[in-house]
Amino acid sequence: MNKELRRAVIAGNWKMNKTRPEAKALIEELAPLVAQAKCGVVICVPYTNLQTALDLTAGTNIKVGAENCHWAKSGAFTGEISAEMLAEMGVEYVVIGHSERRQYFGETDVTVNQRVRAALDAGLKVILCVGELLEQREQGITEEICSMQTKIALGGVSEEELKNIIIAYEPVWAIGTGKTATADQANEVNGCIRGVIAKLYGEAAAQAMTVQYGGSMNAKNAEELLSKEHVDGGLIGGASLKAQDFATIVAAASK
Repeated sequence: MNKELRRAVIAGNWKMNKTRPEAKALIEELAPLVAQAKCGVVICVPYTNLQTALDLTAGTNIKVGAENCHWAKSGAFTGEISAEMLAEMGVEYVVIGHSERRQYFGETDVTVNQRVRAALDAGLKVILCVGELLEQREQGITEEICSMQTKIALGGVSEEELKNIIIAYEPVWAIGTGKTATADQANEVNGCIRGVIAKLYGEAAAQAMTVQYGGSMNAKNAEELLSKEHVDGGLIGGASLKAQDFATIVAAASK
């Protein structure tokens, strides 16, 4: 992390977990543990938990995000939620392009870009996920894949709008598998992503961009990962469901 140039952000991605009572218990346990954090703290929760999260985080330093949004403002899209609906609730962040959305629900680089555009237009902050498959890493095309995903996702996004985007590098082979990119691997790809931003928007914008790592970051490996120059926080999966573990990661990012 380089806190002189950019803000570190730790965001929890709860995925499809926690009923409302369970969400309430987790947030009530977490809030005092991260109250003195010197980094951004975000919890991205299932749609059914959004109001619970908004109510319980009011007046705290925890921001609330959704895990996806649709690209249309409204329409015949049964089961979908628009960015405007989220913004009207008071939601501040939204995760877009997570590998699980790409893998299971047909997300493409093009629809990711459409969702990014919709989220920015609604006034939301975006956590944009990019990352390679295991076979792509083995083929030595990690940088090409992450560069392409980043460029397409940011199509039509201005330098001013870029200030409302965080990029999360999430190697698909390290999500939910217990496998983690080494700190050097994470730093290398995050640096590559920053280089793409520099080519698109200039060096100043690149240095100001928060680039997270998200691939089985946990309480044990967070400090090493966050010690790297280009790792500006994390998008946390499983560890975000345990208040103590998540707080440990936040503490590592607060150093």
